[in-house]
Amino acid sequence: MRRLAIFALLGFLALAATARTTPTGITVSLKLDETNYVVGERVRGVIDVKNMLADKVSVGYTNSQDRMFVEVFRASDASELSRTSRHPFVARFWLKSNEGQKLEVLLADHFDLSEPARYLARPVLVHGGMRYEGQMRSFDMVPGMPISSAVQMFKNNEGHSRQFDLVHWSRQGTEHLFVMAHDTGGRGRRWITTDVGPMMRITKPTISILPSGEVIVFHRNGADSFVRSEFWSMTDNLVLRSRRMVRDPETAGQQKVQEMYRRQGGVKPVDRPWWKFW
Repeated sequence: MRRLAIFALLGFLALAATARTTPTGITVSLKLDETNYVVGERVRGVIDVKNMLADKVSVGYTNSQDRMFVEVFRASDASELSRTSRHPFVARFWLKSNEGQKLEVLLADHFDLSEPARYLARPVLVHGGMRYEGQMRSFDMVPGMPISSAVQMFKNNEGHSRQFDLVHWSRQGTEHLFVMAHDTGGRGRRWITTDVGPMMRITKPTISILPSGEVIVFHRNGADSFVRSEFWSMTDNLVLRSRRMVRDPETAGQQKVQEMYRRQGGVKPVDRPWWKFW
């Protein structure tokens, strides 16, 4: 009898554990692209929502009371950050019973993450007066390791300038180059930080600012290749216009000369008298 009672208890506990782990409502989770971001990056993540209820979930549509948002906390003191934007966190969506959806979210578009620190993010879905929370996800905002900087002056706007900083940081085991920018003077606006790709330290990246507003960043990403990133920087706008691979100038130059010699049949000897050496 005692053995039967023990087996019955174990069976009950197994059923209880199954009941706890089997989804019976709404599940929501957040997955971030990276564990650390350079200050100014948009901090992209994906929210995964699954609806196991009998009724429909609807977020962002007229007359819908459902809401989807993310809460962000400073890890050092667990204080919650205030939102800096009233725009929706995710695109509107609706889910029938037993349906799921993956949604992009950009945390730095909604919170001030300019302070290098560790943060915690939690996705939340409110439906039918119930609050469904996902697990906390941690991420770090880092300043990056400085390489060089340059300042752009605007002729038609006296007192307004823009500082560009090249920094590097390890991402998934590979060193990456980042372009940071912020306005100086009265504006003080910080622009989106751009990851322009993996870099090799054997050649120092360069940044050039042209009078017409083009900003050219040149960095080595391979043994014989470079990346040329071109930004257009205007008074009220900064955008990455192109990013393309280019050959190593030295290697490309040597091959160009060799090809020229090959096409011309080699270098012809100089016709001079035998007694002249030059």
